[in-house]
Amino acid sequence: MTGTAKRGAAPTRRTALAALAGVPAATLAAPALAQAPVVRWRMATSWTKNLPGPGTSAARLAERIARATGGRLIVDLFAAGEIVPAFAVHDAVAKGVVEAGHTASFFLQSRLPAAAFFTTVPFGMGAGDHMAWLEAGGGQALWDELYAPLGLRAFVGGNTGPSMGGWFRREIASVADIKGLRIRVQGLGGELYARLGATPQAIAPGDLYVSLERGTIDAVEFLAPMNDQPLGLHRIAPHTFYPAFNKPNGASEFVVSVEAWNRLPSDLQAALRHACAAEHAAGLADAALANAEALRTLIAEGAKLKQVPADLVRAARAASTDILAGIAAASDIGGRIHRSYEQAADRLGAWNAVSALPRIKG
Repeated sequence: MTGTAKRGAAPTRRTALAALAGVPAATLAAPALAQAPVVRWRMATSWTKNLPGPGTSAARLAERIARATGGRLIVDLFAAGEIVPAFAVHDAVAKGVVEAGHTASFFLQSRLPAAAFFTTVPFGMGAGDHMAWLEAGGGQALWDELYAPLGLRAFVGGNTGPSMGGWFRREIASVADIKGLRIRVQGLGGELYARLGATPQAIAPGDLYVSLERGTIDAVEFLAPMNDQPLGLHRIAPHTFYPAFNKPNGASEFVVSVEAWNRLPSDLQAALRHACAAEHAAGLADAALANAEALRTLIAEGAKLKQVPADLVRAARAASTDILAGIAAASDIGGRIHRSYEQAADRLGAWNAVSALPRIKG
């Protein structure tokens, strides 16, 4: 049978390629597609659409997740009010109204006081130290445990860095000027300001300017310069101070129902976590540059920036110490979170004291 192929012989590479050439591409792709079904989630957020900082991070995180998973996990984003109000995101995720949310843990503090540790606490750790605690100091495991009874799991999904001291209609020259103040403030700062004699208010980000303009409130503590400046709060309440003891960190969270999380294959879980970590880093990088520029703009537009009065710092620190001790005493999980957080802060603070050198010019 010289010169002809033997009947029944295995096909050569050339004959196999020739055979494939006539097969439609859709037929070849079908098995791969069948093995990788697309998962589609809805994500409610606590932010108005494209709000600088957290709103931008939420949108960018949805894009990162799609890219990191090769399009196998698609997250559709909904701004505050489109599905649920800004402060109802955790409940929406827990009840299965949506699979995921982008919000801040301290919006849960009325039910879970220790949740504030995973956004920020007064006089607490900054963004870098906070992430070190979560990733390498046992913080994430405690976060998982805290949220487990609600059927939730969360990861840091962005960061705006430290906040401004707030925006006040009148100058804050001493702790006495806080008494009687109606201030919009979130997290443990609300309780702190209450102990200093103010009346804290919970107002969604999208309603801040109108509330200040109408005189419903006397002051607003929101986020950092890049977030505050576009809202125009300084036009009505031009007085602010630094440094901001109330919120030294600006961590936002990506929260998902445990049920939805457990349905994901391990590779998509890993991709989602990497996307969250990437957005946290990107958010901080954006904030550092944008806050520097926004601060210059605020001052040029009439903002009056002064250092926080020393007696206010002393009073606020004492109040903060009492508040955190109360959280620690209220529950076993609260005590363990507080202890872990403070131990991490002490360890990192010792290193920061010898490693952080001011920039030297000349």
